Amino acid sequence: MPSRTGERVYYLPDTLRNWPCPRRINPFLGDVAPASLAWVASFGTLSRKSLKTLEDCKLGLLAALTYPEATSEQLRICTDLMYLYTVYDDWSDKECPDAVRVMADSILEGFQQPEGRQSHVLGRMAKQVWTRVQKVATPDVQAQFIERFQAYADAIVDQAHERDSGSRRDVEQYFDIRRLTLGASHCFVLLSFGRTDNSFFRSPIVERLEEMAIDMILLGNDLCSYNVEQARGDTHNILDVVCKSRDWTLERALRWLGERHDALVDQFFAVKQRIRPGTAAAKYADGLACWVRGADEWSFQSQRYFGPDGPEVQRGRKVVLLPKVASCPNDAVVDGLSARIQACN
Repeated sequence: MPSRTGERVYYLPDTLRNWPCPRRINPFLGDVAPASLAWVASFGTLSRKSLKTLEDCKLGLLAALTYPEATSEQLRICTDLMYLYTVYDDWSDKECPDAVRVMADSILEGFQQPEGRQSHVLGRMAKQVWTRVQKVATPDVQAQFIERFQAYADAIVDQAHERDSGSRRDVEQYFDIRRLTLGASHCFVLLSFGRTDNSFFRSPIVERLEEMAIDMILLGNDLCSYNVEQARGDTHNILDVVCKSRDWTLERALRWLGERHDALVDQFFAVKQRIRPGTAAAKYADGLACWVRGADEWSFQSQRYFGPDGPEVQRGRKVVLLPKVASCPNDAVVDGLSARIQACN
């Protein structure tokens, strides 16, 4: 809808208005975040501009919001891994499928054979962080993480193939791949560094809670990232898919997204209430709830999607639609709209 100034604006549904779990943050954020960013810089691969873009993404904040009970050592691992995921995801957006496959295999080799020699920088990053994971996570947790990361990495390669071919998915087909490219599933495993085994992750109630948490985070992420993605022509977003596959307006798609998210909130807590308090499953469910809240908070508190206007957008829900651009460097700024279009996405 047009505003009085002629700009087109739209309003984000308040997807967590009924979410009972408050914002929590890990007390070790202040020490861990700068150390983790310095670790990424130490590889000497990213330019100063790219490092500034990563810094503005505030991935340390994301880790602190989603792992509020982690120890300092665990939080550092989670933060380093988030930088690894983001660099992989960012680079994959610019490369052909074969190059993305090489990156994915390099990371997996770093996880599976950390004692080996890694030629690719992503493999070296993976190797360094995984040697620390091995000290604090049980073998079952490690195996579960690698299995899920493999699915995520493969999905990023599939996304590169679809981008190259120009193929499109319908809504439910999009959910199938987006649940993987979101990259949340392997992150969830680190809520349980040493407390669970493989049978825990395969219990029906845990699987159902994870599925709903992933869908809520997916919807929230696509909601917040839509503006910068539509500006640079990125179609890997549920709002774009719904609008094109169902011939809907953006306003209708936003309403649908809000309704689908509301239903997931109700379903999540209905299932969560069936878990006996004090059990490992109850603690894990609380961790998933923190992830949903934390991911949403981070979307507005970092500069990834709304630039410096994130807190204002979070309060008022109003977004000014960005103009489409022919090309968009990582830190391009759209004049007059106070919004940064970033490729770390």
